[in-house]
Amino acid sequence: MNALIRTFLKEEDGVTALEYGLLAAIVAGALVTFALPQIRTFFETLFNTLTAQLGTAFGSTE
Repeated sequence: MNALIRTFLKEEDGVTALEYGLLAAIVAGALVTFALPQIRTFFETLFNTLTAQLGTAFGSTE
C-alpha cells in the first residue's frame, strides 16, 4: 500500500489544479483587457434595468 501511495505522489503526468487555475486567470485577464467596454456597458444596462424594475415593483418615487 505504501509503495502505491509513493508511486502516485511521484507521478507528474497530467495537468494539475494549479495549471488549470493559471490558465483560467490568463483567459479572464484577456477577456477583461479586450472586452472591458462591452462588459461595462452590459452590467450598467443590467443594473439600471433591475433598479427600474425593482422601483416599479416596490413603488419607489426616485
